[in-house]
Amino acid sequence: MSEQKNSDVFLRPRFKMSFNESQQDLIAKFRKNLEDGNCKYCSKIIDEHIIIEVPVEENHFWSPQLNIEVVKVDKNKAIVKGLFGPKPQVWTLFMFFHFAMAVAFIGFSVMAYVQWTLKSDYSRALMVVISLPILWICMYFLGRVGKSKGHKQMNELHEFMMETLDKEPKVGKLN
Repeated sequence: MSEQKNSDVFLRPRFKMSFNESQQDLIAKFRKNLEDGNCKYCSKIIDEHIIIEVPVEENHFWSPQLNIEVVKVDKNKAIVKGLFGPKPQVWTLFMFFHFAMAVAFIGFSVMAYVQWTLKSDYSRALMVVISLPILWICMYFLGRVGKSKGHKQMNELHEFMMETLDKEPKVGKLN
């Protein structure tokens, strides 16, 4: 097993690992481990996609989830691709705010330019144009703070995944 990680700068870290096991065996390991009565993680397995979330009692706004895709290379080889990120609701909210700020920046830039060319007072529009990038930078650091708050849980999810993948392969095949 070899693991490749992207830079830690990303808000949604990704990784990729190669295995000399079949896609069905790897998915069976997750299914067996997640269906175990002692497993504390909430999960969904849909085809070759696995979503693992932190337990409900430990869940907070910044809690991450681990999205795993098991890709078949050939009969006895597979690649596990993973993505750590916030819950989809949190990610969608952040993307909405980023999009709204981009649209507002363009709109207020046009407004400031038009008011400037008409020799009218453009100070308010210019103030908004200057403050939006500052607000965007604040949102970026807010995302980094959220990532750091969920870092311990991200490590726990990664550890759970690695323990699951290190187990002996299941003898039978999935139907």
